[in-house]
Amino acid sequence: MSRLNYGKTFLLGFGFFGVSIIWGVYNAFVPIFLSEKFGLAPAMVGFFMTLDNIAALFIQPFASAWSDRVRTPLGRRIPFILIGAPISAFAFGLIPVAAILPLFVACTSTLLLSAALWRTPVIALMPDITPSQFRSQANGVINFMGGIGAIIALQTGGVLYKMSPNFPFWLGSGLVLLAALIVYLFIEEPKEYEQTEATPGMWASLREVFADPDKSGLRILFAIFFWFIGYSAVDTFFTLYAKNHLGLNEGDGATLLSVLPLFFVLFSIPSGLLAGKIGRRTTISIGLIMISLMLILLYVTPAEALLTGIAPLPLVGIPLVEGGPRMLTLAGVILIIAGIAWAFVNINSLPMVVDLTNAARIGTFTGLYYLFSTLSAIVGPNLNGWAIQLAGNNFNIVMLLAPVSMLIALWLMLGVRRGEAVNQ
Repeated sequence: MSRLNYGKTFLLGFGFFGVSIIWGVYNAFVPIFLSEKFGLAPAMVGFFMTLDNIAALFIQPFASAWSDRVRTPLGRRIPFILIGAPISAFAFGLIPVAAILPLFVACTSTLLLSAALWRTPVIALMPDITPSQFRSQANGVINFMGGIGAIIALQTGGVLYKMSPNFPFWLGSGLVLLAALIVYLFIEEPKEYEQTEATPGMWASLREVFADPDKSGLRILFAIFFWFIGYSAVDTFFTLYAKNHLGLNEGDGATLLSVLPLFFVLFSIPSGLLAGKIGRRTTISIGLIMISLMLILLYVTPAEALLTGIAPLPLVGIPLVEGGPRMLTLAGVILIIAGIAWAFVNINSLPMVVDLTNAARIGTFTGLYYLFSTLSAIVGPNLNGWAIQLAGNNFNIVMLLAPVSMLIALWLMLGVRRGEAVNQ
């Protein structure tokens, strides 16, 4: 194959689109139900909202490894999608109508377990059907589709929620079913792997990575762990940073941060193309240096200077005075560059991990990627929260902690010798 099949890749991206719709709506509105409908304290709401990561930690890597060993006429991954997606859609649609807490917990638990079952198999489909040299570009397309799903979840979901709290969830259920149907109808799994002999499981593969004298796999996985700790520091605490350090209200803080994921989505495809030209490790390293510099700039620049207006910017700009026009600020420019840098890092990491192995074990190594990234999503907010508390609730410390994690990841990446694209 001389070029990426963009049409097929966009169709495959509907799988990640469906996943992103679910989690966008879930993260936006489930805390409101927990707090206002069931009267849970903030600490309990916070714990409840980590359950998705805990479920993912214990299910996703093993479901992905299991999918490597499944042999059906439909392929290895499609059965997980055809079983998991409808269960997720059904449970998701029941969440807003659950009138008592035990029923609500039953619906959310069913969603968490079923979604964890099919998320990594649908991601593993990308390297299954994409030659090595095009996997960064394909991952960019899939993340672009996931970003569109997240934007729809927040923008359309917010409008629908005002009409009825049920509507965003029902829209999400319908779109998940549609996404699963598109993947089933238009994506054909390779069949040449169906007779492959039994492959090593998750723990056996992890032991192999640790025992490998080259250590490239170990370095990549720990780099993923550290850069997600840095990213989670910003993602989790930015609105509190904006309120306590910059003096913004919560809404403007969230709007200010929104340019980071927006430009991540816009540069997801270009970052894959760049990696195809200069290499994945180089692209990731440039991204880690860029994002570290941007976060350090946020740390050292006075709050007043960060809120300097640069240019009018509708929708994602913030008003600098009551009732004034929405403006792009210096902080916004810094976050835009950080979003571009994050695309350089995040888009190219999964392709590096799956190119450490052969086609028969793609699902297992996709699971290892999610094992380390999910563990980071659990450890990161707690670790960063304690650091903020020890610093006397100085939320600006986040902008120092995050680049330290990113630079540790950079040091790890500099020793990586494998994981680049292989011409096929």
